[in-house]
Amino acid sequence: MRLYIFIFLSLFQQHMILFKFNADSKLNDWRTVDDGVMGGQSHGDFKINTEGYGEYTGDISLKNNGGFSSLRYRFNTIESHQFTKFKIKIKGDGKTYQFRVKRTSDQRYSYVTTFTTTGNWQITEIPFNAMYAWFRGSKVDVPNFNGDQMEQIAFLIGNKKEEHFKLLIDSIRLE
Repeated sequence: MRLYIFIFLSLFQQHMILFKFNADSKLNDWRTVDDGVMGGQSHGDFKINTEGYGEYTGDISLKNNGGFSSLRYRFNTIESHQFTKFKIKIKGDGKTYQFRVKRTSDQRYSYVTTFTTTGNWQITEIPFNAMYAWFRGSKVDVPNFNGDQMEQIAFLIGNKKEEHFKLLIDSIRLE
């Protein structure tokens, strides 16, 4: 009986919070990956700031063929076929970022889209089917993200120029 109730209730679930930041948030499953993995000199840092938001900051360097920093959140598999988009509450610095998702954490390519921040708090909605497959700077010839499942999301900055960046994250949810 409980299984049937769960399935019935799941059909009407309108959103799922992937992460909501606050002063007590644990960042164990979040990590930065910079171009240092290829010899670059960019650096990103992630923490909970004094207001309780996730704060992703750093500097992008083009030295040694560098030029990116990413912030990744890995989690247990989420069956997400009942949702159609990400809804992210962020405050950026006017720069362009990528948002990425992987169906499985060991998948080689990511599904990607870009968004530009305004300098103010904003809600960015990213439809699953608008996210295209991308691997090491090139588009991959596979269908766009179908949203059936996921195990990792990420933010990436890599605008082919040296720059300081700062992105505040309040929440990430599925709708």
